[in-house]
Parts: sequence; structure tokens; C-alpha cells
Amino acid sequence: MAFFLYMVRCSDNSLYTGITNDIDQRVEAHNEGRGAKYTSSRGPVVLVYEEQCRTRSAALKREIQIKGWTKARKEALIARGSGRDRYV
Repeated sequence: MAFFLYMVRCSDNSLYTGITNDIDQRVEAHNEGRGAKYTSSRGPVVLVYEEQCRTRSAALKREIQIKGWTKARKEALIARGSGRDRYV
């Protein structure tokens, strides 16, 4: 089963980074206030980046890495486009 790292942009223009095995379902959950405490008060959210990972462990490691970045670096990654076609 593939896992995805994803970033959503919240209504206050902040970015939330997470992992899932079903992006559409997870974004829907965020928009219904069930996704994460952080996004529940900042919805609606819009998917702005996704990256496919080979394993849950790889996705978690990538999430930790990206969460440590500045917003400017995250925005640069988003600007380069989705990483869905490459595995991490």
C-alpha cells in the first residue's frame, strides 16, 4: 500500500503537512473538521502538494523533514509541483 505526504493550504494561508493512504478522503476529513486539530479551526483547506512514498515509515520521515522547513522553503516545494510521480 502506498502512502502519501501531503500539504494543504488553510483559509488563513498557513500550511499543514501530513501523511495518509487516501488523499481525497483525508482532505475531505480536514474540511469536515475531523482531519486534525490544527485544521479544524482553519478550514476550508485546499490540497497544494502531494508526494507518494513507498512505505508509511518513509512518509513519516519525509513529513518530519518538511515540518522542520521554513514556510518559504515549503512554498518553493509547492511551486515546483507535485511529487506524486516519484517515490520517496
